[in-house]
Amino acid sequence: MDMQTLLGEYISWAQQIESQGREVGIPLDANGIALAKEIGIKHPEKVRIIYLDTVPFPIENKALKAMGESLGFIGEGIVNNAQVFGYSIYVRHGFELNRPKLAHELVHVLQIERANFADVLRQHISDMQKYGYENAPLEAEAFKANIKYAIQE
Repeated sequence: MDMQTLLGEYISWAQQIESQGREVGIPLDANGIALAKEIGIKHPEKVRIIYLDTVPFPIENKALKAMGESLGFIGEGIVNNAQVFGYSIYVRHGFELNRPKLAHELVHVLQIERANFADVLRQHISDMQKYGYENAPLEAEAFKANIKYAIQE
């Protein structure tokens, strides 16, 4: 299966996950809304937090599972603590979503607001193939929020 087809399948799946999260997730509290506004999110009232045992990934699709493993999203020894799907932030139970970590995830929401969900997913996956997780530009931007808001705590 070519990468464009694979990306299309992943984007379609991710859009469903985002929609489900917006239905069942918890809205940000007053502090979260203030943080989201400070970060620049236009619609913080749309953001939802969903706590699960594991952050979702389409492992039932063998091709997508292989892609996820190759990018380091999933696999042995990899724990995905939080991931943004549009306005839905999926968080693993037991992961402390403190102010710096919430800021990191909210930067990803902002990135999606600035462009669109599908384009950001395409860019992020391409960047992760090129640079790896830590050095992917969208992650680098979000990691700056970790540092900025850790200093303010």
